[in-house]
Amino acid sequence: MNPSNTNSPHQNIDLSRLRHIGWTLWDPINLIGPAQTDQQWYSDKNLPFADEYDAYLVFAANELRNGAAPQQTVDYLVHIETQHMCLAERPDTRDRALAVVTAILADDSIWIDADEQPD
Repeated sequence: MNPSNTNSPHQNIDLSRLRHIGWTLWDPINLIGPAQTDQQWYSDKNLPFADEYDAYLVFAANELRNGAAPQQTVDYLVHIETQHMCLAERPDTRDRALAVVTAILADDSIWIDADEQPD
């Protein structure tokens, strides 16, 4: 897995659901604050940066769907946060990445069948 390759297409992904997972469980830059707040990624004041993590989350989701080991995907998200974003690793960095991977794997509704996509 190449951590710098974040240009995966949004193939058959419900981006809204994936964003919900990313913003609720990961948000490494802490743009909307802790999950305990009532902030939502889709609120008007947050929409200008709602796509901030899309490329990383889409890449991670596609890798998992294509059979990547969950630990490999956790490592990818940690690498993005600590190396690509140059943020210090915090005590919860790996736990947040693991929570994202676990949520992606548990949520089959992230994946949109080709038949369900609008023409």
